[in-house]
Amino acid sequence: METPEQIWFLMSRNLSGEATPQEREELMAQLQHRPVLMQQYEMMRRMWEGYTGLKEADATQAGPEAAARISRILQLSAAEDSLQNNDSAPAAPVIHWRSWKKIVGRAAIAAGLVLGCWGLAHWYEGRHRSVPTNEIVAKRGSKTRTILPDGSTVWLNAGSSIQYEPGFNGPLREVSLRGEAFFDVVKMPSRPFIVHAGDLRIRVLGTAFNVKSYDEDKTVETTLIRGLVQITRPDDKQQAPIYLHPHQKIVLQRRDTDPAITTADKPAGAAMPAGSLAHIIPIDSSMKEDVRVETSWVYNRLEFRGDSFEDLAHKLERWYNIDIHFVDDAARGLSFNGSLENETVEQAFVELAAAVPFHFKIKDNEVYISSVEKPVPGVTN
Repeated sequence: METPEQIWFLMSRNLSGEATPQEREELMAQLQHRPVLMQQYEMMRRMWEGYTGLKEADATQAGPEAAARISRILQLSAAEDSLQNNDSAPAAPVIHWRSWKKIVGRAAIAAGLVLGCWGLAHWYEGRHRSVPTNEIVAKRGSKTRTILPDGSTVWLNAGSSIQYEPGFNGPLREVSLRGEAFFDVVKMPSRPFIVHAGDLRIRVLGTAFNVKSYDEDKTVETTLIRGLVQITRPDDKQQAPIYLHPHQKIVLQRRDTDPAITTADKPAGAAMPAGSLAHIIPIDSSMKEDVRVETSWVYNRLEFRGDSFEDLAHKLERWYNIDIHFVDDAARGLSFNGSLENETVEQAFVELAAAVPFHFKIKDNEVYISSVEKPVPGVTN
């Protein structure tokens, strides 16, 4: 594993055009496995391109402090070269200011740029690491309820987690969500409550709402029970905020930055029309929350309406902590309507197969699905 200094040294060599083919290959391998470093390197590359017209003499204007830092990098390089040549590592040569001006040239600018960004990155990472984070997790096959420091209540569905700063001491009460959660937020007008879900930012004052944002889902769904929420994408400054009113549900495509919004009287769970990136759906206010598709899970009921077997499989995997395998593709598109509450895994699949015929085999926590009876290696009837 490369040390931070070696990686940043490789960056400076590559920027200045002095890297060997082996060094370039080594750097690219490191960057591919570390996306954050890749972003930092791309930023430095763009900055470096602005310096390509400078003369070598301009590099000598950096000053003694920058020279000392770059000298340290060059010392590391000399020691590393000795080790690579199987020589005993000599004492690192001291490169004085006058001789440094003659030998550095373009590498001085690149190394100075890299060192500056390195220091900034370490300051940023250290600053953020110093802020502790609380995490609440509901594992697959379980659900949990917790009270946040401000008195707000959060229910987490199976396979979900939230993160937040202890105490909620800042001007904003911020929570990061992965999975599905139902929030009942205490109203504090001076301190808005923010939920970060995927690439969305949901801002509320005092509200009860459900958010579904699993990593494997292609959409983020928000259902508002009472209050008012504002939904934005922080990386899209031109898109106007979306406001959700009570008994409405919005479906937003993940990672898209220009959602088109439409309204339609369609049942919950209905697919979005082709070409629509967002869809506001009215929710029947006469239905009780324990039978609504969006909130029934809080009451230990799994409701599904028109779900394909592939989509339902994700829900069942989280609900029962199982892994579902489709032996053939024909069964993936089967559609299901119904609900599950206290059924065991086997009872659940017996009921599903009675409603829409298919074949299944269960071994431990593995379930194998097929459209016709097929033998599964290692699994007996």
